[in-house]
Amino acid sequence: MQKTELLARIHLLLAVQTIVIILLSINRLSSLTLGYVATNQFLRWVDLNNMLLLPLISLVAFYLLKETLGQGKSTGAGDTGRRAEQAVGLLFVIGIYLFGVGYGNHEVTNYLHACFCATAPAGAPLPDDFCRIVIFNDDEFSHWIWFAGFVLINLVLLLTQAIYPYRGLWGGRDRGFLIANGLFVALGLFANLAFEAIGLDLYVVALLALLAAGLRWRFGRQPLFLYYNIAYWIGLVGTALYKVLG
Repeated sequence: MQKTELLARIHLLLAVQTIVIILLSINRLSSLTLGYVATNQFLRWVDLNNMLLLPLISLVAFYLLKETLGQGKSTGAGDTGRRAEQAVGLLFVIGIYLFGVGYGNHEVTNYLHACFCATAPAGAPLPDDFCRIVIFNDDEFSHWIWFAGFVLINLVLLLTQAIYPYRGLWGGRDRGFLIANGLFVALGLFANLAFEAIGLDLYVVALLALLAAGLRWRFGRQPLFLYYNIAYWIGLVGTALYKVLG
């Protein structure tokens, strides 16, 4: 694959993630998908879209991005390069599994939480053990699993960029595309962090921001490092400023 074609594919796959972020926002914040999927009311469209359609598109794009970055490798990588490739491949499989489990657990229990356990006044005791278990899975356990998968997937992409650096030329137009896509991620992070109590998600964003900065310092200027530093540092700093000044 030509260097310019490889970079163009990176831009395209990052744009897919931007589109997914926009669709996730519409799905969660609008009333368009609040109807039930079937007459037995097992899920709403918002839950089904969040659990199956949108994460699947995102994961396919993540996988294709990892493969695209790997196409920049040199043929003389040797045993060390192959071992590194196998290690990040294993991390990616584990990350995808945890990501999927977290989403599946969260969306189902979030639906049950909204339908059966969200009517009690704030601070009131939970109605029964059913609601206590549902709420714990919705607000705690599913988040831990999902964030573990999310961190591993993004770590793999950053490490793949470090292992197989892009050696072609990239100029102002390419930086513009990377910054624009990164800003959409930053906006999504800000929207999810700034208006809620500080929780595990803020620490995850801070961790990925530090990883992106550290890899940029260690391995130099690379497309994905610019994208991640724009996305996570602007999202993190914007949230901090809002919390302090708001």
